Amino acid sequence: MRNLLVASFLLSSLCLPVAVKASTPADDMTAPTPIRVSTGVTAPVLVSSPVITLPDTITFDLIPQSAQVELSMTIDEKGHPENIKVVKSFNPFVDGRVVDAVSNFHFHPSTIDHKPTAVNMDLTVTVTH
Repeated sequence: MRNLLVASFLLSSLCLPVAVKASTPADDMTAPTPIRVSTGVTAPVLVSSPVITLPDTITFDLIPQSAQVELSMTIDEKGHPENIKVVKSFNPFVDGRVVDAVSNFHFHPSTIDHKPTAVNMDLTVTVTH
């Protein structure tokens, strides 16, 4: 009798989640939408970049050899950078020059299945002298 009581208790707890799952109505709003996975993705490629120049009045002794400015931006479907933001600043003056120069960069745009698409991208620019 004891074994029968324990077995019925265990079986009832196993059937409860099944009953709850079966009684939950599924509609189109809660049904998961399949996501298409593609292997035809390419990253943007830098085609042309102007040289960043600083005025002669700046002494390079104040700029370390490994000065870096980290940027975040979007490369649009035509390969032009937009929404350029400084993520890690080196110096506001140098940052402004770097942002101005990067806004004139040109990329081959990123593609998905051979169709150009906009992508977000991070870029680290190293200032050397």
